[in-house]
Amino acid sequence: MVEASNAFQMIVRQIDAVCERLKIKEAWRLRLGNCERELTVHFPVKMDDGRVKIFTGFRVVHNDTRGPAKGGLRYHPDVTLDETRALAALMTLKTAVVNVPFGGAKGAVVCDPMTLSLDELERLTRRYTAEITIMIGPEIDIPAPDVGTNPQIMAWIMDTYSMGKGYSVPAVTTGKPIEIGGSKGRFGATGRGCTMIALLTAKHLGLNLGEMTVAVQGFGNVGSTTAQFLSQEGCRIIGVSDIYGGVYNPKGLDIEGLLAQCKQTGSVVGFKEAEAITNAELLALQCDILVPAAIENQIVKANAADIKARIIVEGANAPTTSEADRILNDRGVFVVPDILTNAGGVVVSYFEWVQDVQAFFWSEDEINRQLQAVMENAFYQVLEVSQRQKVDLRDAAYMLAIKRVADAMQARGIFP
Repeated sequence: MVEASNAFQMIVRQIDAVCERLKIKEAWRLRLGNCERELTVHFPVKMDDGRVKIFTGFRVVHNDTRGPAKGGLRYHPDVTLDETRALAALMTLKTAVVNVPFGGAKGAVVCDPMTLSLDELERLTRRYTAEITIMIGPEIDIPAPDVGTNPQIMAWIMDTYSMGKGYSVPAVTTGKPIEIGGSKGRFGATGRGCTMIALLTAKHLGLNLGEMTVAVQGFGNVGSTTAQFLSQEGCRIIGVSDIYGGVYNPKGLDIEGLLAQCKQTGSVVGFKEAEAITNAELLALQCDILVPAAIENQIVKANAADIKARIIVEGANAPTTSEADRILNDRGVFVVPDILTNAGGVVVSYFEWVQDVQAFFWSEDEINRQLQAVMENAFYQVLEVSQRQKVDLRDAAYMLAIKRVADAMQARGIFP
């Protein structure tokens, strides 16, 4: 369920409101309300049947004051430049809230990867990379996987960029295969980070994990790993869904069985010992924790009153509109915002980038230990701001992030 809105302007309004509260200097407010660099490309790809098709792609840098820009690459038929801007702005805030030295960026190609062959995907990726090479680099802007992309696509980007340089540049992307400089623990990092935040939230609220029920919307990388990790922690996963539909069992779903089925059929639909439900029904399930881990604008004004969960842990980017946020807050739902909850991916991307630059790699135990430290520190810093300023966690996370970016802009000043 989606409400029509200008996604980037919605983010800018939220940023402006926080800047007003924090009395941020007008120059820094103006900079945060605009993207620094935007590139739109229209490029040809030869299809398997010999036809040539023109695709449109974007790469947007919102702000790189605190370090190289960082952000995923999305392949989706409905992606727009406005959405890409909004996601880039969220990345600026996300990297700041967990205090890793990156700025925010995002990329996208308007396509449906499910309809493309592997060869077509490779040709599309390599040509798109060639078109945006002027904007990316290990010290400039570092792409990573997002909706519709994966480690193989990051490998093609890294290889294409390296061919132009004449030597291997593993640090130009993160989320790569281990064999070419990827980091252990990166694939499940976003879901692991979501799980860490869910556990910290439950502890803060004095809830018993063994008695908690969870519903997860979206069973891709983030949703499936979050469901898997929460199940291992003792939670009962009663509902999951994907783009085709959902399944529900109040006694708890066999997550390992669901993962096996998804690998075989590509969907959770039809899973044995479960009742079929829609995505709308999943969002309205009676549960302790709801994890929206699909795409943006899923919890909106029209369905916010139907949410029965006590806690919402936002695994996706911008799954809740501002109108819905107000309704949920008025009803006492404890919402943990996306820029905190799903930051585990960019944290481990930072670890991967550091390892690539140094050519020195860490064990998975070390990765997970460092991730736990960063996520825990960020959670308690956001919680402290929330309690001190008497605001919800989303406003607190924005306040923490914007203050860090504004302080960095203040320190650097304006050139010339």
